[in-house]
Amino acid sequence: MLSMEPIGYVRSPYRDTGEIPKGLGAKHDAEGVLEIRAEFEPGLTDIEGFSHLFVIWAFDRPEGFSLVGAPPTDDRPHGVFATRSPRRPNPIGLTVVELLYREGPVLHVRGIDMLEGTPILDIKPYLSSVPPERLRRGWLAEAEARTGVEP
Repeated sequence: MLSMEPIGYVRSPYRDTGEIPKGLGAKHDAEGVLEIRAEFEPGLTDIEGFSHLFVIWAFDRPEGFSLVGAPPTDDRPHGVFATRSPRRPNPIGLTVVELLYREGPVLHVRGIDMLEGTPILDIKPYLSSVPPERLRRGWLAEAEARTGVEP
């Protein structure tokens, strides 16, 4: 069994999952704060040089899991590993946020899609060597094409 301790917590405008934008065309531009525990602040050295960060976090209020389900972006069922569903076998979340600025152990970010108080497991700089023209959006691209919603 794995055991992890949070390195910090999310300060978010969202108190309930129903408040988080979902579905085709949803924009995640809410601002929030990543409060990192003081003992981990040295790990933030030089993070200001990155525009975006991966935030790995825990769904700390899970309601079980479903291996197949229909996401809000499509009326067809898809496997949980082909979606961003919170109902996962391991309640781990991944979000890319824009780093606005740092104040000591506090990171001010844009792109929050987590609830207030969500435990943060790790932060990594966003790096991608995959050119945009080589990325595929799978079933999501098909759903966007059917509804006319732009990504």
